[in-house]
Amino acid sequence: MHQILVKAKPFLKWAGGKGQLLEQIDKHLPIELKKGKIKYYYEPFLGGGAVFFHIMQKYPIQFSYLSDLNEELILVYSVLQKSVEQLINELTKLSNEYYKIDETTREEYFYSIRHAFNEKRSKIDFDNYSANWIERASETIFLNRTCYNGLFRLNKNGAFNVPFGRYKNPRILDEDNLRNVSKLLERAKIFKADFAEVKNIIDKDFFIYFDPPYRPISKTASFTSYSKYDFIDADQKRLARLFRELSHNGNKLLLSNSDPKNENPNDDFFEELYGGFNITRIDANRMINCNAAKRGQIKELLITNY
Repeated sequence: MHQILVKAKPFLKWAGGKGQLLEQIDKHLPIELKKGKIKYYYEPFLGGGAVFFHIMQKYPIQFSYLSDLNEELILVYSVLQKSVEQLINELTKLSNEYYKIDETTREEYFYSIRHAFNEKRSKIDFDNYSANWIERASETIFLNRTCYNGLFRLNKNGAFNVPFGRYKNPRILDEDNLRNVSKLLERAKIFKADFAEVKNIIDKDFFIYFDPPYRPISKTASFTSYSKYDFIDADQKRLARLFRELSHNGNKLLLSNSDPKNENPNDDFFEELYGGFNITRIDANRMINCNAAKRGQIKELLITNY
């Protein structure tokens, strides 16, 4: 299959984003996808969407279903799909104001936007698209591009709580990429849902990629709260049951997760959950750790039913 020149790429920095792993993930995609026999793609833990962008631009997928439980994330994708030019206008205002002030004032500006963003949350109807979604999406992107480490993190109350990041010249607005993303999203349904909703949508000829919040490989490495919803071992087990259930209907399934054996060689959590499926270990870089010495090469898991 001739590779299409990649134009659309993730527009948010995202914990657990798969940009660095795309080359390895591509080697483990189903041959039916590469031969053009799979028409539909489903990603129920959308996040930054790196795998979605890769697949939609390289393989002949007709339509995608994209969901996540994080309503703020779904709001941003929905705005990109429906109102990209208005979003660009709002981001232009924010970036112009930000670039023309000094660093001290930038920090004050960041916290004023963050405070307003959190204050307005209770007034947002996340179930019905409206004009005020556009401003909120622009603020989400702005905060993501200017906060510390480019995280998107909400506390238990759903408030964005990442501190200011001291970047000299952050790329707040990438007009071309946002338009390219919007073009790709024309062939997608975007909605807030628990991952189990996949059962009510898939038929046949689907490729489903599960990229759940990773199981912490140590007690201090927990980053499961990328939304206000925790993803605990009980959820990992619920996901494994769904994976097993879906594997019987002819659809192709790929799941990524952390490898507990990085810290404990005797931890067979995923071997037990996914017994009978193919489990492959790939190399990854641990990107998120406040201790730079603890960032570096680790193993991650790719689990397939093919």
